[in-house]
Amino acid sequence: MTFQRARSEEQREIRRQAILDTAAAMLDEMPVAEVSLNELSRRVGLAKSNVLRYFESREAVLLELLNLFLERWLAELAEELAAGIEADAAPEARAGQLAEVLGRSLADQLVLCDLFGAQGGVLEHNVSVEAIKRHKRATHAQLATMTALVRRHVPELGDGAQVFCMMSLMTAGALSAYVPPAPNLLAAYAEEPALSALHPDLRDALRLALTSTLLGVLPRA
Repeated sequence: MTFQRARSEEQREIRRQAILDTAAAMLDEMPVAEVSLNELSRRVGLAKSNVLRYFESREAVLLELLNLFLERWLAELAEELAAGIEADAAPEARAGQLAEVLGRSLADQLVLCDLFGAQGGVLEHNVSVEAIKRHKRATHAQLATMTALVRRHVPELGDGAQVFCMMSLMTAGALSAYVPPAPNLLAAYAEEPALSALHPDLRDALRLALTSTLLGVLPRA
């Protein structure tokens, strides 16, 4: 893909979207840590200096993608929660169903989880204060959306719903670092199968972690 010089606002927006789309495609092929500005520039057909006219750094591109992916996931989550949680069930049962649905849904969003895992230690560095504020405003609004969804199905959580939602996303980011297992780990597990117990399935690990978090924030009778 090659571009002529962008002369209008519409052309600049097309180019900006092409950068985001290309970075998103790269994330389908490789982890966040391997996405480089050089390779992004090559794939989008722009000099690195031109990419930096639209995004101040690699991290700025990835932060914007994090917010875009989170927004799309929340739209899907609304339907998944409606289908997976029984409105007439007891609070403890609905909490268990919530952990199950969230664990399953997040396990299917490996790119989003990888971005969350890199957020604090990598993506929020090498960006300006203005870029951080834009990102955090978007995240704050999306967290409010997620909190409202969770409260709709488990209103008993009350003020604890926001804490639960925030911890759920952070936990998913942390656990996703173990998926997929590195080749040397798979080789070790093949030679000593008992060691594989130290590498739980992501969906199961999320369900257990989210259930434990819910136990901490769900009010007691």
